[in-house]
Amino acid sequence: MYFNPEVAGGTGLSGARGIAGFTNGETFRIGNPSPNLYLARLYLRQVFALGSETDKDDDDLNQVAGPTPRRYFAINVGKFSTADFFDQNSYSHDPRTQFLNWSLMSAGGWDYAANTRGYTVGGVFEYVTPGFAARFATTLMPTEANGPTLDFDYGTAHAETVELTKVYHLRGRQGTIRALGFRNVAAMATYNTAVRLAQLTGEQPDVTLVRRDGHTKIGFGLNAEQEIAKNVGLFARVSYNDGKNETWAFTEIDQSASLGIVSTGDRWQRPNDRVGAAIVVNGISPEHRAYLAAGGYGFMVGDGPGTGYVPNNGALNYGLEQIGEVYYSFALPTYHASISPDYQFVVNPGYNRDRSGPVHVVAIRLHVEF
Repeated sequence: MYFNPEVAGGTGLSGARGIAGFTNGETFRIGNPSPNLYLARLYLRQVFALGSETDKDDDDLNQVAGPTPRRYFAINVGKFSTADFFDQNSYSHDPRTQFLNWSLMSAGGWDYAANTRGYTVGGVFEYVTPGFAARFATTLMPTEANGPTLDFDYGTAHAETVELTKVYHLRGRQGTIRALGFRNVAAMATYNTAVRLAQLTGEQPDVTLVRRDGHTKIGFGLNAEQEIAKNVGLFARVSYNDGKNETWAFTEIDQSASLGIVSTGDRWQRPNDRVGAAIVVNGISPEHRAYLAAGGYGFMVGDGPGTGYVPNNGALNYGLEQIGEVYYSFALPTYHASISPDYQFVVNPGYNRDRSGPVHVVAIRLHVEF
C-alpha cells in the first residue's frame, strides 16, 4: 500500500496561462496559491510472479528495496497519477530533476486523465518482462475541464489508456520504444458546436455553453529513448489527438513533437551533474484553431477579441508553438541535492504569431531528497 500526502502552493507565470507547453511542470492551474495539504496517492499494488528469476530494486519513490520478479503481472488500484505508469522516459519525464516544460515532461497530445493537481482514481494492469511490457488503465475523469473534482459516475465519464513497451539494443546500446493509445469520455464540448452557437447568437464562442455527456477524445503517442554513448542519451516523442472536442485535463495541445539530448558530467569530472537540451513543437486541430480564431478561450490559451493581441477582432494569426529548453543540474556535496539553472524560449506562444516574442524564461530550481 502506497500513501503519499503532498503539500504544494504557488502559481505559475500569468496563472499558468498563455502558453500551451507551459514552462513549469511543478505548477498547477489552481485559484488559491496558498500551500495546501492534500492526498496525492493512495493505492494498493499486488505483484504476481511469473517465474523464479528476480532482480533487485533500489529504495526509491514508491518503490520498496528488495527482490522483484523479472517477469510479473501487477494490479494497481486506488488514487495515483496516470503518468506514474505510462509515457515513462529516462531522460525527460520528471520536472523536479529533468526538463521543466509541460510538453517535455509528458507527451503534449496525451490529454491524460487527471484532476487539477494531476491525480486520478482507477486501476492499472501490467504485464512486464525484461524486454517487453504491456499496460492498461481505466481511470476517472474530472467533472469539468481542468477541474479539481473527479467524476465518479463511471458510466458517463472515464478514460482508457494502453501502452506497449519494447526494449532493444542498437550496436550494444540499449534503447526503448513505447507506443501509447488513449480514449477519454466526458461531458466535453465540441469546438464546432461552440462556434456555430456563437454565429447564431452573435456572442463570443464559449465551450461551457455546449458541453454534453458522451463526447470522446482519442489519440496516440510514440516515445523513444536511445543511449548513444556512455552516460549520453537521446529521446524523442510524437503525440496526437483528434482535437474535435475541448481539452479536458492536461493542456491545449493536439499535436506535439519533441527531440532532446541529455548527458552526465563524466567528461568534465562531474559524474553526478546532468545537462540537457531539447526542442518541442506543438500544434492544434483545425476545429480548435477555428474556435480560438472566433474569439474563444480554453483554460490555458486564447486571446479573444479586443485584447490587443489579435487584430481584426479575433482573426487568429496561427503559428506552431515552438519551444527550446536547456538546463544544467549541479550536484551539491550533500546527500541527494542539486541546483539547476534553466532557460526556455517560446516562439508563437498560444499559437499566435501576432504575440510579441519570443518569450524568454529563466529559472533556478533547488531539489533535495531525504
